[in-house]
Amino acid sequence: MAAFALIFVLFIFFSSANSACDSCLHQSKATYTSQIYSGGCGYGPLAWNFNDGLLASGLPSLFKGGAGCGACFKVRCKNNALCKKEGTPVMLTERQGDNRTDFVLNKDAFIAMANHGRSQDLLNLGIVDIEYKRVPCVKKNRNLAVRVQEYSQRPNYLAITILYQGGQTQVDAIDIATVGQHVWRTLKHSYGAVWETNHVPEGPLRFGFLVKSGDEDFNYYRTQVILPSDWTPGVIYDTGVQITDVAQEKCYPCDESTW
Repeated sequence: MAAFALIFVLFIFFSSANSACDSCLHQSKATYTSQIYSGGCGYGPLAWNFNDGLLASGLPSLFKGGAGCGACFKVRCKNNALCKKEGTPVMLTERQGDNRTDFVLNKDAFIAMANHGRSQDLLNLGIVDIEYKRVPCVKKNRNLAVRVQEYSQRPNYLAITILYQGGQTQVDAIDIATVGQHVWRTLKHSYGAVWETNHVPEGPLRFGFLVKSGDEDFNYYRTQVILPSDWTPGVIYDTGVQITDVAQEKCYPCDESTW
């Protein structure tokens, strides 16, 4: 009986260890398009410079109502004759509605999966079997930033887009306050990576970001000055905060290997 209890405990332990993993492996398909416009996240043409131009749109389950904007994935084509063994890093910048696939990659990302000299053969297939996993976004020398949307109107209306979000995270809430004061106002999620408010505090502004990583881990980041009192639509402002959070997710199967 004692031996059975020990085996049961060990089974639970190893099952839990295997299910707590930040490298959940998924099987699906991917296709490509000549251009991903990234309007669903609010990035616009700015996205063409993200992740060396390797971009993807994802199903609603990946897009997460905009919380998935900026998430990074490794995608690996399973056609060994045409594709590299190494995974291709892509960034989610748009929502897609093609239920045949989890991802629609831009042409550059799709070709990046191909072996040397086989790009056209891969393109000719149009749709391929893949496996993928979410990976942390690495933003070398890049802090989290906010871009003031062009249609913002000082002093009464402010809309911002979140840029350069690192780690394996999503922003769940944003607060804003006048520097030196402690009255915080919560921004409303507009769409994609865009947040807005019709109640803009006066003076220079600072922000608070509630950041979720993994299934249930949250961190709250408060910044110093982000926006000067004369903030300008269309300008990107550095928060001074670099997010690198990665938390384990409870999922199976896991993939601990390096692609």
